[in-house]
Amino acid sequence: MSADRRASWFKGVLDLLVLASLTDGESYGYEIAKQLGAAGFGQIKGGTLYPVLNRLEEAGLVAAEFRATEKGPGRRYYTLTSEGREVLSSQGELWLAFDGSVREVLAKAGVR
Repeated sequence: MSADRRASWFKGVLDLLVLASLTDGESYGYEIAKQLGAAGFGQIKGGTLYPVLNRLEEAGLVAAEFRATEKGPGRRYYTLTSEGREVLSSQGELWLAFDGSVREVLAKAGVR
């Protein structure tokens, strides 16, 4: 297992991270990608992020609104729905429990 597995780990938790990025209010794709990149996840390409946003919108976890701009192309702004907040809370708790279990096993193996 010499391959770097971070990309697959990231894809497994990206939906949750996108929901979490919307807790402070509405945002658009580029800003969400910048926020997650600044958190240490690296550059997130549109081909990765926008399918997640579309899936979350179809599931009713985020609402989207297109807005025209005076300069440049319009943007789709995303907001977290009440159902999205509930999913973020429940799935976030499950992720933190999973993370704790992984940390415990790794610590027993001497990984710090």
